[in-house]
Amino acid sequence: MLRHCAPGSPCPGPLRQALPPSATALRHRLRQCAERIPEAEAVLDLLEKCPEHQKKGNFPVIVFEGLDATGKTTVTEAVKDNLNGILLRSPPPCISQWRTVFDDEPTPIKRAFYAAGNYILASEIAKASTQAPVIIDRYWHSTAAYTIATETNGKLQDLPPAHDEVYQWPEDLLKPDLVLLLTVDPEERVQRLQRRGLEKTKEEAELEANSLFRQRVEESYRRMVNPACQEVDASSSKEEVLKTVLQLINKH
Repeated sequence: MLRHCAPGSPCPGPLRQALPPSATALRHRLRQCAERIPEAEAVLDLLEKCPEHQKKGNFPVIVFEGLDATGKTTVTEAVKDNLNGILLRSPPPCISQWRTVFDDEPTPIKRAFYAAGNYILASEIAKASTQAPVIIDRYWHSTAAYTIATETNGKLQDLPPAHDEVYQWPEDLLKPDLVLLLTVDPEERVQRLQRRGLEKTKEEAELEANSLFRQRVEESYRRMVNPACQEVDASSSKEEVLKTVLQLINKH
């Protein structure tokens, strides 16, 4: 596993290792473990089929980010219906069945899998955005925010400083037009999760048990640039949240 940052000191080196900065870097990492993990070879095969330079179509591409139970599923479905759009999710269905395999791997391999999902998704976005508005449930910012929060120990001041390059969008990854970050009160979010009654992922259990980890994830989202996240309070009714979101989309 990677060395974590010492409290009070950002550690860009290990973070760079944990977060592949390009398709070339993540391919290299997946090749290193493909002999041991057959699913890595399958992911590589899918990556090889993706055009190297993805170009967006004429329709808008809108990403929704946020922790689990902030309303992403409800809002993305509603926005898709409202805009007659196409809804996509990260990781895409073609690799989702391998999440449990990679979630048990060391951080560099796990993050390479999720990063690969973004590049495979970009190929789908490029095609879909020539036909209709594209709504996306999580994209690169999720991969980056969870990596930064996991690989940084301690409080918010222990995160890499704002404007550090770990918050930058990869140069070779198709960019969305707008990224909306849904947030809710921590207690409300936990209540929503309990009402769902679903089995928790490792990261969700960590979010619930460790308020500092949750704060690091949310602050990492807020520090993302090029494109940055626009924050939306998703604590109110579904109708109010949808109204706010549609206003932001129309304004943009």
